[in-house]
Amino acid sequence: MTGRLVLCATPIGHLGDASPRLAAALAEADVVLSEDTRRARVLLDHLGVETRPESYHAGNEADRSGRLAQLLEGGASVALISDAGTPAVADPGLSAVRIARQVGAEVSVIPGPSAVVAALAVSGLPSERFVFEGFLPRRGKERSAHLAALVAEVRTIVLFSATARVVQDLSALAAALGDDRRITVSRELTKAHEEVWSGTLGGAVEEWSRRRPLGEFTLVVQGSPGRVPPIERAVGEINTRIQAGEPMSEAVRRVADGLGMARRTLYEAVLRQD
Repeated sequence: MTGRLVLCATPIGHLGDASPRLAAALAEADVVLSEDTRRARVLLDHLGVETRPESYHAGNEADRSGRLAQLLEGGASVALISDAGTPAVADPGLSAVRIARQVGAEVSVIPGPSAVVAALAVSGLPSERFVFEGFLPRRGKERSAHLAALVAEVRTIVLFSATARVVQDLSALAAALGDDRRITVSRELTKAHEEVWSGTLGGAVEEWSRRRPLGEFTLVVQGSPGRVPPIERAVGEINTRIQAGEPMSEAVRRVADGLGMARRTLYEAVLRQD
């Protein structure tokens, strides 16, 4: 009989958010796999779990896949945790789920705290429909293309950002989406220095450029109002796509179709640029 993989959502900051069900799942597991064994040990000690955690992170997933398969095929109960939040959601764990499926093991989840949902709830922005974009690509064509794709996104946009990149990310979002787009910046949610700041993208760039950003950030950005943007904005999106390596004809077609504008009008506007 094959074993079971349990995806365990852990606190995103405050250890008091750990549920009794999480404690029970970790205590009952034969093996606890963790993104960072040192951070895992803090949580396990808090919950009174004596099991020694083993590492399972982005850098060693391939090497550990064989051991995970053997454990599950042998009938073991394996708990998987990441540093914070839910494994496999913007965190290591997807490969573990696939391995469990391949060997016919049961896969279950212990739900828990979520930075995405917490930040969305306090943002004051529409939450009926939203899209989670994880971290923006760091540089190059992939980053430009990703930003261009967000221009016409009508759903509320949720992103993660790190201390070292938050000002750059805010500046890039403001350039792509416009300074007047609404945003809520949540920092260190559930932790001692929790902060929630709301305003416009232009204001966010100014606010966080003059400060020393510290901690983990979740950005919740207003979706596109849905109206046809001015020709300048459409041309700007086409230019971004071209810079990312997309052929001009394809960029014009995609932007025109996405915004409901005439392809000929946009094509001529691009050609008229200085």
